[in-house]
Amino acid sequence: MNLGAALAVLGKRVLLVDADPQGNATTGLGIDKTQLRRDVYDLLLQEAAIDDVIVPTELEGLWLVPATINLAGAEIELVSAMSRETRMRNAVLPVASRYDFVFIDCPPSLGLLTINALTAAEECIIPVQAEYYALEGLSQLTNVVRRVREALNPALHVSGVVVTMFDGRTRLATEVLEELVKFFPEQMFKTQIPRNVRISEAPSYGKPVIVFDVKSRGAQAYLALARELLEPVEVHA
Repeated sequence: MNLGAALAVLGKRVLLVDADPQGNATTGLGIDKTQLRRDVYDLLLQEAAIDDVIVPTELEGLWLVPATINLAGAEIELVSAMSRETRMRNAVLPVASRYDFVFIDCPPSLGLLTINALTAAEECIIPVQAEYYALEGLSQLTNVVRRVREALNPALHVSGVVVTMFDGRTRLATEVLEELVKFFPEQMFKTQIPRNVRISEAPSYGKPVIVFDVKSRGAQAYLALARELLEPVEVHA
């Protein structure tokens, strides 16, 4: 959500697909879920057209495919669905060319919703909290990415790893960063997202941190991350 918002502020057209049943990205962008007629569940399991699901956000240049609690049962329903791994790809592909970036926000689990997202994507950006347990989950995720690449999506690759909730004053955070650099020497973003109270406060106001408090350390870190993400794109262009 915050990375997409930062890219929109930098003049890019961004579509954010909220594929997490918790719908935190939807709430965090100030969308009233009770007023939604359709959401990503309808996109994946009711064959709704994506143009009927996309909603604008407060921020010019940022659009959202919202999620509600309806998505909670999708994992079970997808098990018996035809083309269950490619539904997200088939839904998003018709509009992808309209945007500079399409982000699919995944749930914190490795089920069929995440498989759908990885099958639809060309790149995977992995946010890692600067904590020990996050390293354990990272090895599982990289195995899933490898299997999806082999079976469903040969184009998929890990293009970046970003450390979040980083506090450089703690030894653990520094050790986690050092371990990540060993495993991902080419993919590590130079920017770390710090622990910052404004990042935590912003969603309760329905705003990305760059709208909530652009001068905060958190907002400036996401702007730096967005610029870093744009570097290879602009050099290639």
